[in-house]
This record gives sequence, C-alpha cells and structure tokens, in this order.
Amino acid sequence: MTEDEKNTFLKEVYNRGFEYEKKYGFCSQAVIGALQDYFKGIDDQVFKAVHPLAGGGALCCDGSCGALMGAMAAAGCFFGRGRKDFTKKSSDGWTKSSAVAKKIREDFIEEFDSIICGDIQTKKMGRAFDLWDNDDFKKFEKAGAHTEHCPEVTGKTAESTARILLEQGIKPKETADSIV
Repeated sequence: MTEDEKNTFLKEVYNRGFEYEKKYGFCSQAVIGALQDYFKGIDDQVFKAVHPLAGGGALCCDGSCGALMGAMAAAGCFFGRGRKDFTKKSSDGWTKSSAVAKKIREDFIEEFDSIICGDIQTKKMGRAFDLWDNDDFKKFEKAGAHTEHCPEVTGKTAESTARILLEQGIKPKETADSIV
C-alpha cells in the first residue's frame, strides 16, 4: 500500500466511523463497525458486546469514552489471549494486546486530553451531560453531540486505530463492507 493509498484508506475509515456515530449513535459500536468493515477478524459478537460501553459505559459519562473502549476491543480481536490460552500467564507472550491498546490510548489522550467521556464532552460542548435525563439529552443533541462532536471523536478514533493496526501488520479487506 502506497502512502497515498494508506492516507485514502484511513480517511475512508474516519468517514465510516463518523457516519456510523452520526446515524446510529453508540460510539463503541461505531468504531467497531467501521473497523469491522475494513478488517477481517472482528466478529458480530464483539460488535454486540461493546454496545453498553458507549457514553462512558452504560451512558453514564463518568467512565472511559466508548469510542476508545471499542478501539481497544478491536485490538483484542487481533492480539488478545484466546480462551484456549486462558491459563497462560502474560509472560507467555500475551501482552501484545495491552501494548497495542496502550498505543491506541496514548493517541487518544494526545488528541482529546482525557479518556473520560464527560471530560471530552466538556472540552467539545462546554459541559458534560446526563444522558439518562430526557431534557439534558435534548440539550446534548442540540449542542451538536451527534451531528459534529461525537462523530468526530469516533471517526478520529477509528482512523487512529486503523493506522495502528496497519503498523502492526494487520491487512485490510480487499473491499469494505458497509451498512451506511
């Protein structure tokens, strides 16, 4: 893949992550969905499993951004310890997923200054919101949560993760899938 092809590919991943979050919400799934469209190895059970990680976990906004959690889950799909190796210690070579996830996390912090959903909301929209309160959720939406801010976070996280996966030798699919 040439540098131009790589840049085009990463822009496509960004756009897919952005659009998934904008249209369907749930940042954790938007990241997984975008990566799943462009890389083999992330199955639908993972897509389903990351659903409650959105909005800082359980939509409570006080935990790690769901986009970051989805990205780390993607790293685990490629480098994580499988059930058949569950009894092996990390000294047996099962730390690569954590090393890749650490790089994803470091890039995320460099971009957004925090991993906490509410902190990112405050940086982007001036304050954190209670996503379980209907009135506050309406204010969240009115502040551009799903037209601009969360899709941008999701797109950038999907793009950064795709770049890291490429650097780690994970090959993209020949053609991307899509539900957009």
